[in-house]
This record gives sequence, C-alpha cells and structure tokens, in this order.
Amino acid sequence: MMMNRRSLAVLFSAATLIAVPEIAAAQTATPQAAPANADAVTRADESYRRGLRLYSDKKYVEAEAELQSAWELNPTFDVAYNLGNTKYQLKKYREAAEHLSFALRNWPLVKTVAKLKPTAEQRLAESRAQVGALKVTVSAAGAEVLVDGKAVGRAPLEGEVFVEPGEHRVEARLEGYAPVSQTVKSAKGETADVGLAMVPVKSEAQAAGAKTEGGMSAAGVRAGAPVMGQPPAGPVEPPPKKNWVPVIALGAASVVGLGVGIGTTVASNAASDDAHTQSAAIIQAGAQCVRPEASWVVPCEQVRSDASRADTLGNVARVAFIGSGVLAIGAATYALWPKPKRTEPIVALPVVHSGGAGLAVMGAW
Repeated sequence: MMMNRRSLAVLFSAATLIAVPEIAAAQTATPQAAPANADAVTRADESYRRGLRLYSDKKYVEAEAELQSAWELNPTFDVAYNLGNTKYQLKKYREAAEHLSFALRNWPLVKTVAKLKPTAEQRLAESRAQVGALKVTVSAAGAEVLVDGKAVGRAPLEGEVFVEPGEHRVEARLEGYAPVSQTVKSAKGETADVGLAMVPVKSEAQAAGAKTEGGMSAAGVRAGAPVMGQPPAGPVEPPPKKNWVPVIALGAASVVGLGVGIGTTVASNAASDDAHTQSAAIIQAGAQCVRPEASWVVPCEQVRSDASRADTLGNVARVAFIGSGVLAIGAATYALWPKPKRTEPIVALPVVHSGGAGLAVMGAW
C-alpha cells in the first residue's frame, strides 16, 4: 500500500483531474514550502501532465505509464484518481479499485473538484464488483502485512486490500513476534475478514532465566551459594540510588515540545486550508495571482500571507517535534544508563604543614 496521509505541510503539485470525457482544471494555491525532494515533485508533475494529454487522446496504455511514474514519485489524490480511471479503461479492475479507493480516502474539501467525486465512487463500485477484497486486522501494531509474498503496508492497514478472486496467503511479520499466516479465499464483489494474532517470542536470555528459576541450573545446584568450608564474602555495599530529577525534567520538557508541535501543526494545516480555499475561489472566478487585476490584489496577498504563515508554523512544528524527541531520548538514556561501580572507598585525612592545615579527600567517584 502507498502512503495514506499527506505530510504536515500539505502540498498539491497539480490537481488537474480527468472528468470523463472532458478534463477539468482545479489547481490549488502556490506551494508554501519546498518539499523534501523538489526535483521528484517536478518530474512527477511533468509525467502527470503528459499522462493527462495521452488520456485525452485515448492512448490509455501510454497514459498509464506516465501516470504510474507520477504516482511513484509523488503519490497524491489527483494522481491516484487519474491513474485509477486509466486502469479502469484498461479493465485492470484490481489496480483501479486500489487507486480510486486511495483518492476517495484523501479527497480534498475543494468545491472545484467535488463534481468529480461521483465519477470516482461509481467507477470504484464497478471495479470493486470485479475483484475480491480482504479486510486484514493484526493484533500487533506496526507489523508488516504481506499478501502472496508482496508487502501491502503495516498494521493497522487503512482500507481494504484488493485482490483477484481466488485463494491468497496473508502473512504478518514483526521483530520480537513469531510470524503468522492465514490462507483465505476471495470471491468477486465480496470482502473476506482476516484476523492475525501475533505471539511474542522469548529471547534466549529469557529462556535461560526461566530454566534457572528457583536457584537451580544445569551448571549446579543453587549457583552463587557459599562453598562449604570457606568463609562467606564480606558485606557488599548496595549501589547508590539514581537521581530521578533529571529524568522528570527532561520528560516534562519533551511533553511540552510535543504539545507545541501538535498545536503549530494544527495551526499550519488551518492556514494551508485557508490558502487553498481562497486560491480555488480566485481561479473559479476566472482570475489569477501572477499579475492580478486591481480588484484581486488584496485576495492574492491574503493567499500569499496564509501560505507564508503555514510555512512558518510548519517549520516551528518540525523543530518542536525534533526537540521533543531529543529530550525524550535524553531522559530514557539517563534512566537506563548504568551507574559506575565504586572501586575505592572515599577517605578523608587531615593535613598539617608549615603554612596551615587542611583536609585531603581521596577516592573515586
């Protein structure tokens, strides 16, 4: 399965959608921030637009190749919608259902593309009637899910897994757990429920500990007891207690950083939505913001302001999340780091000399 959520700074590189048989334009606001790989997004946009032109010429095989390339570089709802339509035209119903389902799960709240949603829903239903579906649930979150040996995502999966009618093997794998699998039959237009319960695997150390429980072991009886005829060892000084104040302070600071990150993320998304909505309204009215007319200067400035604010808040959120993670790691490291053993006793001796007197402290800390 491909990505199912956009990043914190929501970005549509191009939202021109195929409305059969016409093509309807629905472009969003100017990007607020450069994505992590701007070159990939640029190449995806070029492949995307070539795919649209080929689809308009009914060259569906060539359109599929271009749109598939765009999807692999930048998987967004508009690419999924057009790729799903192309797969539908080629009667590749399983893949069509997969991409149309993704598009509908991530459909934006933009009026200019709302009229295309019924087309996506209808074609998903038609494609869905030709294939089977699996609803997979796994007891361990984060487990990798595979169908017929191919990875389809990590638990919990979002949405159904579409498959060809017939028998399929579903597996789940996660470090620290025994792998589990189940064979299931899928029929056209039906959904099969697959539940995979994962069981933790005991490590060798845990197994050895269980074997020696009660003081018994393969090496001897009551290992560690004094040997007959020898005096017991002297008293052992208990290890010094750990100071937990730094752990509490670092943990509290991590929670504050996390809260700041969540708050600024929500604010960034709200500003991004405002920019998208205003930009869509400007385009729908037949205007543009490259060289706007006098009557559109203020709305265009507002779009830029909202986009800039979303960018700034997004950057603050990223810094807050990183800081929160660093503080949490610091707290965990301090809590788990073993205290060094004291190798020498601390001794204080009086020192008297011609210039006066003092106290000499010797030992190891």
